[in-house]
Amino acid sequence: MNQQGHMASYGQPQPGYQGYQQFGYNSQHTAGVPTSQYGPYNGPVQGYQPTAVAQGPLRTASGAPPTSLPPSTAAQSIAYNQYGQGDVQNGPAMSDQSQRFPVSQPYMPGNHPMPYQQYAPLHSNAQQLPNQMAAMQISGSTNNAPPSASQSYGPPASHHQTAPTFPPTGPGSYTQYATPLQNIPSSVPQGGNLPQHPFPGQPVPVSTFTSPPTSTGLTGSALPPPPGVPRPPAMHGPPLSGQPQTGLPPSQPPTGHYPPQLNHIPTGPQSGMPGVVTGPPTQGFQAHPTQPSQGLIPQQNGSFGQVRSPQPNFAAPYTGAPSYTSQPQPQQKRLDPDSIPSPQLNELPPQQKTRHRIDPDAIPSPIQVIEDDKSNRGTEPFSTGVRGQVPPLVTTDFVVKDQGNASPRFIRCAAYNLPCTSDMAKQCQVPLTAVIKPLATLPADEAPPYIVDHGETGPIRCNRCKAYMCPYMQFIEGGRKFQCAFCSCVSEVLPHYFQHLDHTGKRMDCYDRPELSLGSYEFLATVDYCKNNKIPNPPAFIFMIDVSYNALKSGLVHLLCEELKTLLDYLPREGNAEESAIRVGFVTYNKVLHFYNVKSSLAQPQMMVVSDIADMFVPLLDGFLVNVNESRAVINSLFEQIPEMFADTRETETVFGPVIQAGLEALKAAECAGKLFIFHSTLPLAEAPGKLKNRDDKKLINTDKEKVLFQPQTSFYNNLAKECVAQGCCVDLFLFPNQYVDVATLGLVTYQTGGSIYKYTFFQAQADGERFLNDLHRDVRKVIGFDAVMRVRTSTGIRATDFFGSFYMSNTTDVELAALDCDKAITVEFKHDDKLNEDAGAQIQCALLYTSCSGQRRLRIHNLSLNCCTQLADLYRNCETDTLINYFVKLAYRGVLSNPTKTVRENLINQSAQILACYRKHCASPSSAGQLILPECMKLLPVYLNCVLKSDVLQPGTEVSTDDRTYVRQLVTSMDVAETNVFFYPRLLPVHKMDMDSDDFPVAIRCSEERLSKGGIYLLENGLSLFIWIGMNTQHDLIQSIFNVQSFGQIDSAMTALPMLDNPYSKKLRSMVDMIRAQRPRFMKLMIVKQDDKMELLFKHFLMEDKSVNGGASYVDFLCHMHKEIRQLLS
Repeated sequence: MNQQGHMASYGQPQPGYQGYQQFGYNSQHTAGVPTSQYGPYNGPVQGYQPTAVAQGPLRTASGAPPTSLPPSTAAQSIAYNQYGQGDVQNGPAMSDQSQRFPVSQPYMPGNHPMPYQQYAPLHSNAQQLPNQMAAMQISGSTNNAPPSASQSYGPPASHHQTAPTFPPTGPGSYTQYATPLQNIPSSVPQGGNLPQHPFPGQPVPVSTFTSPPTSTGLTGSALPPPPGVPRPPAMHGPPLSGQPQTGLPPSQPPTGHYPPQLNHIPTGPQSGMPGVVTGPPTQGFQAHPTQPSQGLIPQQNGSFGQVRSPQPNFAAPYTGAPSYTSQPQPQQKRLDPDSIPSPQLNELPPQQKTRHRIDPDAIPSPIQVIEDDKSNRGTEPFSTGVRGQVPPLVTTDFVVKDQGNASPRFIRCAAYNLPCTSDMAKQCQVPLTAVIKPLATLPADEAPPYIVDHGETGPIRCNRCKAYMCPYMQFIEGGRKFQCAFCSCVSEVLPHYFQHLDHTGKRMDCYDRPELSLGSYEFLATVDYCKNNKIPNPPAFIFMIDVSYNALKSGLVHLLCEELKTLLDYLPREGNAEESAIRVGFVTYNKVLHFYNVKSSLAQPQMMVVSDIADMFVPLLDGFLVNVNESRAVINSLFEQIPEMFADTRETETVFGPVIQAGLEALKAAECAGKLFIFHSTLPLAEAPGKLKNRDDKKLINTDKEKVLFQPQTSFYNNLAKECVAQGCCVDLFLFPNQYVDVATLGLVTYQTGGSIYKYTFFQAQADGERFLNDLHRDVRKVIGFDAVMRVRTSTGIRATDFFGSFYMSNTTDVELAALDCDKAITVEFKHDDKLNEDAGAQIQCALLYTSCSGQRRLRIHNLSLNCCTQLADLYRNCETDTLINYFVKLAYRGVLSNPTKTVRENLINQSAQILACYRKHCASPSSAGQLILPECMKLLPVYLNCVLKSDVLQPGTEVSTDDRTYVRQLVTSMDVAETNVFFYPRLLPVHKMDMDSDDFPVAIRCSEERLSKGGIYLLENGLSLFIWIGMNTQHDLIQSIFNVQSFGQIDSAMTALPMLDNPYSKKLRSMVDMIRAQRPRFMKLMIVKQDDKMELLFKHFLMEDKSVNGGASYVDFLCHMHKEIRQLLS
């Protein structure tokens, strides 16, 4: 299969299934695909009207005892367990303001009695099978949404079975997918090749439909069991209006106000294989177990099931309900492990291995979730006025309206509904974390935070906890005092800040003051917030260039000197300032350091050499740090001379520690903060402070000593980093190594000062110059704050306990950063220190004190209020998996400093299994242990977690260098949620499906080799790497349009840029590449990969759903493994 299963709903015809009608998005017929004359089940579908379903899940009412099935054989009990897909709560359903429904879907009232639900005995069937994960049943329940008003029931043409058709739009519907249990004979006759479904005699996945929550009146009927199994008690319910009575007597509704749910199960033995239970989908109220099933079930809601053909007996197939993954309704996904292979496939006889391959389309798809969120939440602005509102996913393009809570671009949380007690938090194991990006870049249509100036008095703060004035503060006593939202202390309002209150208790000037009405804003800081109570000087940039043999031979020095002539025009400047206030200085070095006097009054630059590197000092003050415009001629002259001066050098040794010391001393002498740009090529082996030795040892991988590879080899750089932070000296490091340079040690100062690290292995100016210059441009120009301190305050009940990112901490509360730029994120973990209150919620305030590029001292404030809950179900329906993964990966990447990678991987799996097992135990409706049930907003946790476990840091292949692992570890530690999302699950776009008339990208496909078509061209990006993969059967005219050659064989895989051709395909693809690069903080060098080329192995390393060469599990296998872990925890 080249096509992604659920892509059928986006207008792509499925190959190999001619004769079935294909539908595009929103049930539109796909052009060029013949209309089906026959239903997939050999039953006519003509004349069948779209029908309305009053939809709702069953929640077990308290006090209503379940009826149970008589015990039966282990094999049959899975197939006949009928459980609701609703979320069983320990209390009434939460009414959540943040839920948004399509306008066209009014609520359908109705007083229908509610059916009792049937439960079978809960014995763990799969444990009795030789292969523990032999069968799998997958199902889902989704978000509470009213049904569409436009639906009505109509009779089917040739069946007396009623099959509801769900509308393709609206968040309400969902599907339960069930693969019936198969009694596998322990031995299969040799030589009998087992046919693959959908041939007769083979088990076919059976879909069971369940309706969504929030409407009333539906009841489900049970299917008859196979011979020999006692018939379960019937489920009863009144007929829907306009529908004939099916002969089931109505039952008494149980007490409680939970909406009911339609419940179905697979049934019926199928001819051709003894003991195999299969059957058609049981839509409606009466089943036909004898009807042969030959067709595959469309996948719905991005979850489970196979998309091959339209739904049987449906006038229009259901094309996938929107999935509000980030909205507060839990949807459960169920998997029955008895049809999934266990990761230990080698225990099975060879014939059985082929029988049980779970269809990858039947498990949660990241692409479907992303696309659903885009269509549901990308169309209207996200207003932040509602407390505890889950934002759209990071992959969705949306506009934010700040109405009192910080934009998700500044703060994202893993949970927007926090548990009220620490016991609840320990029970569910969901980490309470926020990813904060204080200086995040905003899109052009969103206003930057307002700057508030309170004059000499400075910002208004709480007297006790020092929290800054924000929208959560409560004004009392007519406005003369305010009560702090964080510590409840009452403070006097200063006379100049006094304002009367209106009839609601709000200040009259509430909407005129950003700090009273917005989630994010800035205060101008007074001299009290400055070092030594002195207004700071504008910061400085010092460029420090390695001029050893390697740096000159690669072309680096010449390229850099040429670029700096123009780059210095783009230094960061304040608002509308005509020129930047930042001063610049220049140093070159190999074994000794050369300082340059570029004072504007000089005709030529002067060089001063410091060879006493053991005791570093700066030989000049006046003329070292200068204004670019004033010294332009001298600086340009310097850049002309540097490559010539060192052209004949034979010096291969370099120093590194003294280079940072020199920059630090220069900033100290100038009494300013600043940044060092260090361009370095080799391991510093020369005799000097900070000298290193080559300690790379591949034999340590996967041993207990592996952790030393990630640790610095000397404490010298730790102490140096501490000094740099105290001065506000940030270090950005550009590495150009041809061999091991010990990134773990060299990068330490960069890491602890809030700097950035860039690495260009085997750098050659011609091949890698574009990438390096683009990175350098962005690094020099980006928004940055110097000499920064960040503190996170919280309301009583929780506190910030742990921080992850590029910074230094000298105490437990203050995050100290020599500099912080717009790309850096800090992940914060919170723990309970008291109980939280459901009514009051929880408040978080992040305050960043920093010096702007003009030397102005400012405070940037971000506020966020969250809900609190006493029911675990409320917590699980308000989580965000992408943020959770950001925290997990940073926790793991810090863990490798002190633990073997194997231990780190096991801890990650264990915590994730505990999160999902707790949901299964406390929030999901009772069901057999053979089912894997995932909360709706965490259904992608297994696939994303597997990507983290397979990453080079935690599971390296032999070809990955120690430096590369350390480099990636350091990069990821300061990534935000959007960056970790695409880095661990790359974006794979089918280029050959580009729509020339639209600005949109083609819909991405899942990261798996089986999704690639030999006749296609694909673009893959993960924020650091960018590939174009070309299939060997790609059409010649498409190859001609893009690469300007006649055939596949003539494509030059060494090219790093697409040819500039004047045709729509070339323009569109080049525009796509430019837009993707613009979205990422680092420039991605383009690599061309031809099918079966030697580079293809590297490309396949990024196909994260497949098995990896270095032993990482495929998504399907890992899902089975997670299921096994969950079952062990539950048992």
